[in-house]
Amino acid sequence: MPSRSIGHQLRWLSVLGSGTALLAASLALLFFQLHEVRSSLLRRCETMADLIAFNSAAAVDFGDTEAATIILRSLKTRPEVISAGIAANGRIFALYRREQSTVRPLNLRHGPSGYSFTDQDLTVFRPISSEGRLLGTLFVQSDLSEIEETWRRFAAVTGFVAIPALLIAILISQLPQRAISRPILDLASLAASVSSEKDYSVRAPTVNSAAEIEQLVDTFNQMLFEIQRQHVEIQEAHATLEQRVADRTSELQRANRAKDRFLAGMSHELRTPLNGIIGFAEFLADGKPGPLNDKQKEYLGDILNSGRHLLHLINDLLDLVKVQAGKVELRVERFSLREGIDEVRAGVRTIAESKRIEVRIDVNPELDFVTLDRQRFKQILFNLLSNALKFTEEGGHVGINAALHGKGRFRLAVSDDGIGIRSEDIGRLFTEFEQLESGTARRFGGTGLGLALTRSLVALHGGTIDVESEFGSGSTFRVTLPFVTGEHA
Repeated sequence: MPSRSIGHQLRWLSVLGSGTALLAASLALLFFQLHEVRSSLLRRCETMADLIAFNSAAAVDFGDTEAATIILRSLKTRPEVISAGIAANGRIFALYRREQSTVRPLNLRHGPSGYSFTDQDLTVFRPISSEGRLLGTLFVQSDLSEIEETWRRFAAVTGFVAIPALLIAILISQLPQRAISRPILDLASLAASVSSEKDYSVRAPTVNSAAEIEQLVDTFNQMLFEIQRQHVEIQEAHATLEQRVADRTSELQRANRAKDRFLAGMSHELRTPLNGIIGFAEFLADGKPGPLNDKQKEYLGDILNSGRHLLHLINDLLDLVKVQAGKVELRVERFSLREGIDEVRAGVRTIAESKRIEVRIDVNPELDFVTLDRQRFKQILFNLLSNALKFTEEGGHVGINAALHGKGRFRLAVSDDGIGIRSEDIGRLFTEFEQLESGTARRFGGTGLGLALTRSLVALHGGTIDVESEFGSGSTFRVTLPFVTGEHA
């Protein structure tokens, strides 16, 4: 619900103030009038009671009920009197009652003079005595019609005076309301125009109004001036920044292309002689040039292992450069998911057996054939599986689980009960050349390329990868892939 305008609020505030003042004055006048009427009624009743008590003393003393009744009937000339009576010796001695009225039960025990107001009537008590002897008690009961009439008369007068007074207050309130609200509404309209058109050169016109309104207009104009100045500075800085960003982006692109060319060239130059070293080492290890002793076989084994590790690193580096440059094309084919997983497990069987690690495979029976780049899929799984075996202690367990995951997709999970990953390090896992701990790198080896390349290959297939790990308890890497991917990245 929208807020009411300031003019509307000022008008109602003025009416509320005038109405409150009028009501307070009316209530004060009513209270004063009621007090006067009440006091006047009490004085009249007390005067009548004193006179009747004095005149009826002889009749009560001589037991003349008829004379006492005649004296009480003299109150018939007073229309406000409901009833009057004399009580003597615990009983009603004489009684007067206005026609069609009832006498409210009273405490008629002898007592001093007094009166009692209720919401229905006023009762005045007076003792009747003669020569110091208490003969009885007189009561005079009067209605409150005079007070009620005062209420009605006051309500009529108040209504007659209040309604015109409120109308006059409403008319008068229009003057300050316009003087205050009009400049504020003009400011609001100007602010909306500036906000929509972004023209900070406009200024609010000077007004002759209350000092606070004039100060508000001046402050608004000062604000517009400051915004205009800052807007100009921001535009200038923005233009300069855009040029600097463009220059810097061009430099980074050139540097990145130079880096890619360097890495590709160096990897090429390294791989060629490395293949020669590996080939000659395998030739020697096979014993074709002649028999080898145990020490020579051990040395050749070290050469082969180091050469193959270095070749794997160079291949990863080349693949990463190609993926980042967008030069990798997926060779999509339809193959059995279970066969692809078994082929990868066979490739790491030697590592698993050397550490006595059990590799368990669980593939959902509904998962049969998929259409992906088979070689790249195996590369993704090999990187995850080799990492799991690397960071799992001897006698541990590694699991491969494949299950349906939503419409047209499946999830491949590789879990282990190895050393795990700290929560603060998870965000750095997929960064190139990132090692989480220098101690871990020294103990387990690695360059930080495997997971970065894995993430790129997964994205190339239109999939996602995430990890869940608890330090000291193991990790689970989950890859979500489509059943069928496009022929190209």
